[in-house]
Amino acid sequence: MSFAIILPVIDPVALHLGPVAVRWYGLAYMFSLLLGWVYTRRLAGNQRLWGGKSPIRPDHFDDLLMWVTLGVVVGGRLGYVLFYKPAYFFHNPQQIVQTWNGGMSFHGGMLGSLLAIWLYSRRHKLPVLSVIDVASAVAPLGFYFGRLANFVNGELWGRVTDVPWAMVFPDPEAGGVPRHPSQLYEAALEGLVLFLVLRYLTHSRLALLKPGLVTGTAILGYGLARIFVENFRQFEEGSGLMVGPFTPGMIYSVPMVLFGAWLVYRAGSGKTGISGKVVKSA
Repeated sequence: MSFAIILPVIDPVALHLGPVAVRWYGLAYMFSLLLGWVYTRRLAGNQRLWGGKSPIRPDHFDDLLMWVTLGVVVGGRLGYVLFYKPAYFFHNPQQIVQTWNGGMSFHGGMLGSLLAIWLYSRRHKLPVLSVIDVASAVAPLGFYFGRLANFVNGELWGRVTDVPWAMVFPDPEAGGVPRHPSQLYEAALEGLVLFLVLRYLTHSRLALLKPGLVTGTAILGYGLARIFVENFRQFEEGSGLMVGPFTPGMIYSVPMVLFGAWLVYRAGSGKTGISGKVVKSA
C-alpha cells in the first residue's frame, strides 16, 4: 500500500481588507517584485560587480518596478489567453480581464517584462542588455514564490505517481489520487537553483561585465528546467499546443533554450563591455 501526503484545503484568499480579497497568488507577485526591487538596487550599486562605476543607477529601478509589474501582468494574462486557451477566450472575451480567476502564462509574462524593460531603457538611454541582465538575476525569486503560490492554491499539480512524497490535492479534478507535487519541483529548479547559479555568475564570475551572459543563462536555465518538470506535470487537455508527447510548456520553452544558448555564446565569444559592444580579447 502506497503512502501519500494529503494536502489540506487552503483558502486561496490570504486575507480580507474590507471588500478587497487579497489572494496568495497576488501576495506572491507583490512580495517577489518588492524583493526583486531591493536586490536589483543592490546589484546596480555594487561597483565591484561592474569593475567600476555602474552604467545603471539604483534609483532607475524605482521607476522600472512599475513598468515591469505592468509588463508581467498584461503579458502573463495575454500569454495565457493566446498560448493556452485561445478558443475559450474567443467565445468568452469578457473573462480576459478577470485575472482574479487565475490563468497566467510565464512565457507571456517574460515577453511582457522584456518589452517593458526595453522601452524603459530606450527612453532613459540605458544599456538595454545590462538592465535586462540585472532584472534576469532576480527573476528566479519571482518563479520561486509564484510556484509556491501554485502549491498553496492546489493548482497545476503533477501526474499520478506512487513516489513516497506523492500528494493528494483537494481539487476534485485531481481525482483524489497521489500526484507529483510538480509545483515544488519548479520552485526548486526554476527558483532556488537558478537563482544560486545566477548569483554565482554575478558575484564570483563578474558576469555583468559581459552583457547578455546573465540573461542568456537565465533563459536557458529556465527553459531546460521547465522542459524537465513538464515530464511530471499534468497536462490539461485542450489547453495549448500539443505535439505528440510534447506539452505546450515544452514546445514554448524550446525557443527559450535556443535563444538563451545563443546569448551565452555571444557574450562568451569575447570580452563584452558594458556598452554592449563586443571587444575582442588581446
